[in-house]
Amino acid sequence: MSSIIYQGLFFLFVLLLLAVPLGWYIKEIMQGAIPKGVRFLQPIERMFYKVIGPISKKEMSAKRYAMTILLLSFFSVVLLTVLLMTQHFLPGGAAVKNLSFPLAINTAVSFVTNTNWQAYAGETTLSNTSQMFGLTVQNFVSAGVGISVLVALLRGISQVKKKALGNFWQDLTRSLVYILLPLAIVFAVLLISQGTVQSFRSGFSYHGLEGGSSWLHLGPVASQVAIKQLGTNGGGFFGANSAYPFENPTIFSNFLETIAILLIPAALIFTFGFWVKDWKQGRTIMVVSLFFLLLAFIGVAMSEYYGPEFARVLGSANMEGKEVRFGVGWSSLWSVATTAASNGSVNAMLDSFTPLGGAIPMFLMQLGEIIFGGAGSGLYGMLAFLLLAVFIAGLLVGRTPEYLGKKIEAFDIKMASLVILTPLMLTLFGAMALVLHPEVMSWLTNRGPHAFSELLYAATSLANNNGSAFGGLTADTPFLNGLGSVLMTVSRYLPIVAILFLAENMGGKKKAALSSGTLSTVSPTFVSMLIIVILVIGSLSFLPALALGPIAEFFTLN
Repeated sequence: MSSIIYQGLFFLFVLLLLAVPLGWYIKEIMQGAIPKGVRFLQPIERMFYKVIGPISKKEMSAKRYAMTILLLSFFSVVLLTVLLMTQHFLPGGAAVKNLSFPLAINTAVSFVTNTNWQAYAGETTLSNTSQMFGLTVQNFVSAGVGISVLVALLRGISQVKKKALGNFWQDLTRSLVYILLPLAIVFAVLLISQGTVQSFRSGFSYHGLEGGSSWLHLGPVASQVAIKQLGTNGGGFFGANSAYPFENPTIFSNFLETIAILLIPAALIFTFGFWVKDWKQGRTIMVVSLFFLLLAFIGVAMSEYYGPEFARVLGSANMEGKEVRFGVGWSSLWSVATTAASNGSVNAMLDSFTPLGGAIPMFLMQLGEIIFGGAGSGLYGMLAFLLLAVFIAGLLVGRTPEYLGKKIEAFDIKMASLVILTPLMLTLFGAMALVLHPEVMSWLTNRGPHAFSELLYAATSLANNNGSAFGGLTADTPFLNGLGSVLMTVSRYLPIVAILFLAENMGGKKKAALSSGTLSTVSPTFVSMLIIVILVIGSLSFLPALALGPIAEFFTLN
């Protein structure tokens, strides 16, 4: 067990080592100060602006910024749905069928909202054309949208008496051209060096050991895996996701992919500190995030290592559903990284984890995907919690709530509450809708508390834009496709709109000078306060539901 803990600590050390310079680089890029080493990419940036037109040069209000995102997302869903419903007639699609409308729109909404929920097996359901020009493109764009919204919020927090939030098209273009694309190329090359497949062939036929003929699926896997991890997307090229050797061949590729899951979310925390010119503000968020992540990792690892006796194979640990080459350590680390970072990819079957080993990743999602969270979305969700903690602390000590010199008023708390409560309410609503459906038992392969855990996990994953699957639930049904589409859409865009109006309101305020009465947001006391606020909201909201699922199953097994 001690070696597993050392694995996790080494991983976090490397993550922070990479995140600091990347955080500074992202700040420079998004502020328009392009470093010399990447200025050769500026012609590509200017080309995008020419294609977009004069609108790419105008400052935007919160309303205009939000409408631009909503329109881009709407047309992205329409185009991707059409692509998936006509893929059989497109080049390279002869071996696959067109997707039904419910499955096509669910998949389109899933990838456009950075959820990447998959109710299908990618290698048998989608063509290489759909994977490359449909899903991979949205992996880039959806991550870029999240980063852009965060940057708009950082402008609002840092600027004084100015409500304009910048230009969405510039933010999106810079995040794609200078951040996501170069990183994806580097990671793709590294993955190819480890044996991850990258081919334009759809596959080839071979004779297996039993003499029968089988088809080995191939495709442009490495390029999709790189951005699925870096952009906290998570949708796999293959149905087995990153447990499949063609997606994740070696221990080193597994390490690379796990780093990629958390790299940009961790770097953005440092970007925040550099942006507001106070690295201690970023330190507060980083300490809270590391506290939850490390605690979750230790909890899952211990639960799997000291699992029930009947589940112990290959030694004392619960190895059911895990790759032998990764073991309990890397499987546990991946499970908390992917659910903390709103990524959703898996390298082990979460349905085979012990009850508490599955409950902890579920609870990380139920916190609102703020522990590192998605690309951009995780940090702006955490900042909503931080503003709420500042407001509560101010009420407790009788001081005017302020953050970075700006007063926190009723409108700010309303917008922050929308960000916090939207995924929370949608999770409970989704779980209720699934449980009450008359055909729900026919969709499940299990019964009892474990079956409820599968339903609760699915609702949690959809309503928090994670996309990971617990397993044991038939996902491709018209009802779940429709329900999932609604949950993913509302959970993604209602918080985005709230964040943009919050940013505009913060930007229009004047900045007060610090005084002896100003509440410190970098002290250990405030860090503890923020942790308590996050835990109380999460626990009060979901403890009853968790008690009916994984907690009840834990006591049943023991």
